Amino acid sequence: MSAASAYCSDTTAVYDNADGITDCFDLVKMRSQYNKQYNNSDLNTLSGFVLNRIPYDFLRSFDKSAILEPMNTIHNGDGTFYGGGYEGGCAMLDPISKKDYWIVAMNLADYNNAQLAGAYLEVTGELGTIKMLVTDLLPEGKKGDLDLYTDAFPLIAPVEKGRVPVSWKIIPLDSAENAPVSFKFKEGSSPFWCGVQVRNHRYPVTKLEYLDNNGKFIELQRRNYNFFESRFMGAGPFTFRITDIYGHVIIDENIPLVPDNISQGHIQFPL
Repeated sequence: MSAASAYCSDTTAVYDNADGITDCFDLVKMRSQYNKQYNNSDLNTLSGFVLNRIPYDFLRSFDKSAILEPMNTIHNGDGTFYGGGYEGGCAMLDPISKKDYWIVAMNLADYNNAQLAGAYLEVTGELGTIKMLVTDLLPEGKKGDLDLYTDAFPLIAPVEKGRVPVSWKIIPLDSAENAPVSFKFKEGSSPFWCGVQVRNHRYPVTKLEYLDNNGKFIELQRRNYNFFESRFMGAGPFTFRITDIYGHVIIDENIPLVPDNISQGHIQFPL
């Protein structure tokens, strides 16, 4: 494997070694195999990594074709309010604690077949700015529109106005700062049909793929209710490749199939 193109985390080496730790001993071994398996670019990359001259993010894969928009893009629309979204929202992210998040419903165009399900937004109105989690749909809204949870609306605008101009942008999910992504398997998942949802992603997810028995990544079909589904994944454990809306690509391995439950991942999207 090429060190320059590999992904890594604190527990995954950029060089294919036995101990799972990337250190100077791997550099010595790579040098001994120079011109057989590795080239000068690989040596320079591993050397920089070992000496802390190259950050982890440099070694992660990147997919320019997946980029939805530049980071910190500002969206504008109308803000309204409603009483739902903590339970039974279209993004199927239950349970969501009212102590941890304000929730918001998003218009169909921006939701984009669940692409922005679970997105963390900074929403601004005339009275202030709050952070909100996208958990539901606003089917009648135009592009840019949001439907805020009832108790959150007064924090950004006078409640008597009912409909007000708002601006919003996608920001990193705060719970992802010190925790990896996780995977929720749909009730009824089995070796013959599986529904899986990515959770606790720093940024919204554009694409989810699994590694098949032939060593090829297969893209999973996405549903509007925020699950990726397949009849061919098998029993697991799975290796998933996940791409976010900014083109970051991470690979998470050894994810067990646990129906109607959450399996913890091991890696997170970079900032």
